[in-house]
Order: sequence, then C-alpha cells, then structure tokens
Amino acid sequence: MAHPAHVSVVRSLYKRILILHRFLPIDLRALGDQYVKDEFRRNKSASGEDAFMAEWQNYKDTLQTQVLEAAGNKKLVFGADLSEDKLKDFQEEQMGQLYELMLESTKPNRQFDIQEEGTPK
Repeated sequence: MAHPAHVSVVRSLYKRILILHRFLPIDLRALGDQYVKDEFRRNKSASGEDAFMAEWQNYKDTLQTQVLEAAGNKKLVFGADLSEDKLKDFQEEQMGQLYELMLESTKPNRQFDIQEEGTPK
C-alpha cells in the first residue's frame, strides 16, 4: 500500500493538472483530461522517484508557465516539442501511445460532443 504522504502528493499533482486544463481550448481540455485520468489510473503504483511522477510534474510546470504567459495574449500556444534524445529513450509501448495520442489529437472530427459551458445542447 502506498504511503499516505505519497498518495497526497500524487492526488495534488493530478488535481493541479486538471485545474490547468481549464485554461486550454475546449477540445484540448477534453483530450487532456481523459489522457491524464487514464494515465494516473494505469500507474497507481508509481513511486515518487518514478519517471512517471517526474514527467507529470514537468508537464504541470510547463503548462503552468504557458498558461501564465498566455494570460492577456490573444494567441494561445500550448505544448512543447519532444527532444530527439527523449524520443530515443522511449520504449516501444510508449512510442505506440504517443502515436495513438497524435492520431487522436489530429482527427478532424473529434469523437466526443464538446460544448462550451453554458451552451445549450
């Protein structure tokens, strides 16, 4: 069983990421929220030293910086390129996940019916 302090850290990181997703365009938010939920569910046993926690912390920090920089700007730019070195470190399963994410994020017609808050269905 995970240590209560670690569970608290994981839960806090998870919630912070979902809060930051509120600042994303609605289609990216829906995709991001679903991906985060699936990944955290799949990696329940990740320890504090795991690459899983380090990479999600890095994601949160990057997104937080981009959200703050985007405040007041008309042009929203989110995301970051993966370095070639980082891609070389990916396992085959991770490359498959990355490819599936790329396919999902570039679909012309999203699979979900997304509407802005307050917009009637």
